[in-house]
Amino acid sequence: MIFFILFLSIFGGVLLSTQSSINGAFSRHAGTFESAFLTFFTGMLIMFIVVLFFGSGHLLEIVNVPKWQLSGVWFGVGYLFLTIAAVPKIGVTATNIATVIGQLLMSLFIDHFGWFNGTQVPMNLKRMIAVVLMLIALHPIYAGTNKTEQVAGIDTGMNRQ
Repeated sequence: MIFFILFLSIFGGVLLSTQSSINGAFSRHAGTFESAFLTFFTGMLIMFIVVLFFGSGHLLEIVNVPKWQLSGVWFGVGYLFLTIAAVPKIGVTATNIATVIGQLLMSLFIDHFGWFNGTQVPMNLKRMIAVVLMLIALHPIYAGTNKTEQVAGIDTGMNRQ
């Protein structure tokens, strides 16, 4: 069961990278806000159908949850918007590596302090080294993207404003 969950998580990462790339390309034509709007509007329509047919019937419970829990929607909107804005400028790989580094940094704090009623997993040296190595890896990934573009003379749109 654990391997299936890990596979689904990896597949989710594949979907996110693909979506980042497609939304970045779309945003060059329609705009960043428009790309984010289309993504969320389409997602809303799909989720409306899923909730309608498969939901537990507790949608109105949103008025009873602690208000801080509703802030999660803003983080999702922020993530998507920032990704759409970054991909055309720095590429999919650098954007996603930077995103993963941000996720890891925050998740280390969340785990260490047990925030949001999560399982408390103490910070340790191995976890910190892993994040430092990812930060180090970000440099050649980003620098390699710019070097390839300059050497090949390819207009990838990454330097457009």
